[in-house]
Amino acid sequence: MSRVGRMPVTLPAGVEVIIKGSLVHVKGPKGELKHVFPPNVSFSLEDGVVMVSRASDERQDRSMHGTARAILNNMVVGVSSGFEKILEVNGVGYRAEIDGKDLMLHVGYSHPVRFPPPEGISFETEARTRQIKVMGYDKQLVGQVAANIRQVRPPEPYKGKGIKYLDETIRRKAGKSGK
Repeated sequence: MSRVGRMPVTLPAGVEVIIKGSLVHVKGPKGELKHVFPPNVSFSLEDGVVMVSRASDERQDRSMHGTARAILNNMVVGVSSGFEKILEVNGVGYRAEIDGKDLMLHVGYSHPVRFPPPEGISFETEARTRQIKVMGYDKQLVGQVAANIRQVRPPEPYKGKGIKYLDETIRRKAGKSGK
């Protein structure tokens, strides 16, 4: 049996889960999320704890057991405390700033790049550390928006200029002289 799938999902205070067959609706202080799970995975809610079970021991059912539990746990954590990804801007003259709700990126192009946030996402910037925080309650959406921002100017291997994740290491190359 799946080790991840067996673990219960405990609901923190203020989080409500509504289960209607394969549709799970999670409401919390940060927002609300819905997800349709495969029919071979079922959920049971008892005393503020959600348990995930599978229909049989077939390969497909076993593979979805832990995945469904992880998705449900991410939904619960997201609506209660939220997720964030931190990006770092490196380069001379490169900077990020907030204009209203939009993120403005000055990263070496002839124009600033305007990045409007999708529904449920907010940005914060720190001018001193040149960091961009992408925050939201949907883990998948936070990661996708952070990847899209990084894609505006990915880090290059010679000087390390560009937008990178905070914990990302850039493999550097020697220049022409081969020093």
